[in-house]
Amino acid sequence: MRLTKKSHACVRLEKDGRTLVIDPGGFSEEDAALGADAILVTHEHPDHFAEDRLRAAMEADPQTRIWTLRSVADKISAAFPGRVHTVGHGDTFTAAGFDVQVHGELHAVIHPDIPRITNVGYLIDGGRVFHPGDALTVPGSPVETLMLPVMAPWNKISEVIDYVREVKPQRAYDIHDALLTDLARPIYDTQIGSLGGAEHLRLTPGTSAQV
Repeated sequence: MRLTKKSHACVRLEKDGRTLVIDPGGFSEEDAALGADAILVTHEHPDHFAEDRLRAAMEADPQTRIWTLRSVADKISAAFPGRVHTVGHGDTFTAAGFDVQVHGELHAVIHPDIPRITNVGYLIDGGRVFHPGDALTVPGSPVETLMLPVMAPWNKISEVIDYVREVKPQRAYDIHDALLTDLARPIYDTQIGSLGGAEHLRLTPGTSAQV
């Protein structure tokens, strides 16, 4: 499986000539969703869900399908009958040849005064990749490659390190990193790499790795 990092929380997975894109939001490239056979969206926040860009991808290719939770599906499903699928915790499905399990229900707490919205994570191909969205969800089964949200209004580095320890992946790649400056990256790299207990890796947007 080929993993390509896009900006912020978006990743592209390619296998057997087909492409799965997760969270092509407003902090990612405008064309991040174009050419995808399947698109997964973890929640409704604009850095993960850019409605205009999803519509463009769906209009460009009538075979493209979206799987997402209800709060996102309700915003876009009417325009694409039968092509937007609503999922929730515990669901399993196949999208563009990838086997997907859905884990989690709520977004992490940003502040007690801010109501929590729904959020789901996606476990791909039996644990080869796990993308948790905006939550530190532990899927409860082995994970080879964890997409690790390193910088957000709802987390701190101690929580990120403990999350890696709890999931116990073979490797963790940074995502949710648009708010992290290059000056601060060595601090995160050193602390997560030395304390997390897993190989900690980072891809610059547009670069790829085999996972």
